[in-house]
Amino acid sequence: MKLSRQFTVFGSAIFCVVIFSLYLMLDRGHFDHPKSPRREGTFPKGQLSILQEKIDHLERLLAENNEIISNIRDSVINLSESVKDGQRNPEAVNFSQGSFSELLPSALVSLTIDPEDCSFASKSGSQDSNVQMLDVYNILPFDNPDGGVWKQGFDITYNENEWDDEPLQVFVVPHSHNDPGWLKTFDDYFRDQTQHILNNMVVKLQEDNNRKFMWSEISYFSKWWDGIDSQKKDAVKRLIEDGQFEIVTGGWVMPDEASAHYFALIDQLIEGHQWLEKTLGVKPKSGWAVDPFGHSPTMTYLLKRSGFSNMVIQRVHYSVKKYFATQKTLEFFWRQNWDLGSSTDILCHMMPFYSYDVPHTCGPDPKICCQFDFKRLPGGRVSCPWRVPPEAIHPGNIQHRAWMILDQYRKKSKLFRTKVLLAPLGDDFRYSESSEWDQQYQNYQKLFDFMNSHPELHVKAQFGTLSDYFEALRKAGNLEEKNSNSVFPVLSGDFFTYADRDNHYWSGYFTSRPFYKRLDRVLESYLRAAEMLYSLALVESKKSDKMNAFPSVDHYKLLTEARRNLGLFQHHDAITGTSKDWVVVDYGTRLFHSLMNLKRVITDSAHILILKDKDTYSYNPSAPFLKMDDDQSSQDSLPRKTVIKLSIQYLLVYNPTEQERFSVVSVYVNSPKVKVLSPSGKPIMVQVSGVWDGRTTVSHEAYQISFMVHLPPLGLGVYQLLEVLNSEMFLADYNIYTSGGNNVQVNPDKVFKIKEMQNSADDITLENSYMKLWFSGISGLLKKINTKEDGKNHQIKMEFAWYGTTSNRDKSGAYLFLPDGEAKAFIRKDPPKLFTHGRIFSEVTCFFLHLTHTVRLYKVQGEKTPWPWPICPRGKFLPEPKYGNQLNLEYVGKTHQPAPRKEFSVVTQIPPHLTSHHRPLGTFTANSQRPIHCQN
Repeated sequence: MKLSRQFTVFGSAIFCVVIFSLYLMLDRGHFDHPKSPRREGTFPKGQLSILQEKIDHLERLLAENNEIISNIRDSVINLSESVKDGQRNPEAVNFSQGSFSELLPSALVSLTIDPEDCSFASKSGSQDSNVQMLDVYNILPFDNPDGGVWKQGFDITYNENEWDDEPLQVFVVPHSHNDPGWLKTFDDYFRDQTQHILNNMVVKLQEDNNRKFMWSEISYFSKWWDGIDSQKKDAVKRLIEDGQFEIVTGGWVMPDEASAHYFALIDQLIEGHQWLEKTLGVKPKSGWAVDPFGHSPTMTYLLKRSGFSNMVIQRVHYSVKKYFATQKTLEFFWRQNWDLGSSTDILCHMMPFYSYDVPHTCGPDPKICCQFDFKRLPGGRVSCPWRVPPEAIHPGNIQHRAWMILDQYRKKSKLFRTKVLLAPLGDDFRYSESSEWDQQYQNYQKLFDFMNSHPELHVKAQFGTLSDYFEALRKAGNLEEKNSNSVFPVLSGDFFTYADRDNHYWSGYFTSRPFYKRLDRVLESYLRAAEMLYSLALVESKKSDKMNAFPSVDHYKLLTEARRNLGLFQHHDAITGTSKDWVVVDYGTRLFHSLMNLKRVITDSAHILILKDKDTYSYNPSAPFLKMDDDQSSQDSLPRKTVIKLSIQYLLVYNPTEQERFSVVSVYVNSPKVKVLSPSGKPIMVQVSGVWDGRTTVSHEAYQISFMVHLPPLGLGVYQLLEVLNSEMFLADYNIYTSGGNNVQVNPDKVFKIKEMQNSADDITLENSYMKLWFSGISGLLKKINTKEDGKNHQIKMEFAWYGTTSNRDKSGAYLFLPDGEAKAFIRKDPPKLFTHGRIFSEVTCFFLHLTHTVRLYKVQGEKTPWPWPICPRGKFLPEPKYGNQLNLEYVGKTHQPAPRKEFSVVTQIPPHLTSHHRPLGTFTANSQRPIHCQN
């Protein structure tokens, strides 16, 4: 190992010296301006341009690295590129090889980084964080004493002379939170409420230029915009320019921050921002997230990298809010845990009280604040739960009412470090009626006028937007002055798990409606694959003069629709599973239709890309040239693999990643007598496995074949499936052993040899060249792993457990997880088991009462490090977790590293009548420091 590192360091030094020398040569004038005469003795012009491109590329990579990772020591980076032209297959009918060497040359890149370069990853938190959330969670008692009028807090007192020198500056920010689906569907909410809110906004804001309003959900706003006339559109633009109307966050939705994948978070943010830029020329600067169930630093990071400077959050555990209020840390710079500098800092305001509605935003006493929600005036449809109604403001009560709300403003301001106060004024789907606009704005303006006209009150109150508030806050905190010490602390960490009262922890939604959580991820992967294939097909259609034939416009619309449907599902009542049943069906139908449309985009784009002779291309939507290998009949059904009929079939495999891939692919065919040819026409190793009809019978309608595919980055490969006369050569190495368990017997089969295990109590073993696995003969679960490189045994314990629910009135549900105690073991001794041996993989399957559990071990050769060690002829293996009725234990060989890492991922699926979510159960990792040598 030491010798290997010496070679690496020596090679790195030589590489850096060569690059630095070339850079100096460039800098001294060997590459002059294009208009200047070329000096004698330099390289030929073609070589110079190639070399210039490579150096420019290297400089861009270094610049990006320095921008992302600040204040880290200079690293020695070794970059080696080898470009391999894709080989053409002369025998593949009218198919091209699929490597797209004309469009995207396949490149293999090795990157060696000293471990010390990434030492920041091992730090427990940011060096300069004043507040580390892991520490906060450790010191909080998480008790819930009665705090008085502020039930989850404490009594707040103040000295009336505190504002004599500097008046309290209050920004009342009207807003309306519009869920894109929850108790109603997206379209129903829009029809019944949202369109009226926005229509009233245009009219009512123009009546008084002191009025302000803000909006966040672009999914609704774009739908409304498409249906209004040009006069309203011009009015909206004027209101934005005048600062009366502000777009905050600007994402397609206000997304959940726990269940959503960050790819989808970015996509919905881009979709909203691009619409705003194109339509209104607006770029939001402040984030507004008042309803997601807990807050993640990932979303914070995405907002910061999107150009945001400020943000507001609300749903944080009430004990954390109380602690922050005592420390006056409710406003802070939120910094990423791994950031050793301050490049990820964003100014964050945390609302201190129970909710974002009017009773919980003006001050600590909701009974008083509710009296200043003028939609609840007597005679309306909404009243105050505290049974003290609001009063319309008039000369006879204005002094008393102004003192009442000013008292709340002052008490709330005591929880913060400046004399600038944010007082939101809104709730879910507020301002849908014209009368509410008048009630709120007119009564508040009377209060403002009274308070502002009495200097002895030492207050300046006004309507404002989020930008107005943060501008004043930054000025009060001296943030505009360079080299000044900030009054705000720096915080690192997250705000999970959320609880709003008692022990009501909102962790139930982490797994609610798992079928749709999985559908979200499937659509996300299809969208990415479709976008890339569409882009490549667009280029190819232009090159081959097939733009009129290729349905580029229609497919672009389908991609946009899919991106918006996926974005809509990131909403904090969608992917979380917390909407009503009929709303979930609406979401699922949108996702399902987009999934079908993306399959169409994928197959149509792949069609034009694989044809050698582009002149033969024609588009016929009623008879597609290619079909996907799975089928899903409805939004609430599980996908089923297509059974391929063997009559000289071609299988097209696509690699949507930017890395070269060696992976195992499995498809269903109608006969076990099958041979697979690679894109170059050579036979490759195949494993024929049984497809089970239930627990006791092997299907004779379908057989699973598995084989290794090798694809370049973003490459397509055409594999040929042929039916042969004899299947014995493919079935010889595939054996099935059964253990009935509770007298469940497997039926004999005419194709596969099925043997009964002699002693069901004996351990079951699986083995390949890297490891050996032991399974309990009683439970069928993994119990031990032996890693052959170091000869070590690793004891493994796997079990399934279940929770009961409480006997209290509050139960676990879509939002909450309220168990009746510790988890209980889910035990079924001696379940029916299947034990199969194959050439490519072997597996152990256990049939429990409510789930099927499978552990699979692959037997294919792993990747050998290409440099400085030789490239192994058998390539690399990077299998993905398989999603089916199984649990996989897979070897993942990390590429381009002298110390490969073995990783085992364990995933299971519960049958659809209970749930169909793939739940991560655990991981086992082992590191080896010895280089692996090539094996023939």
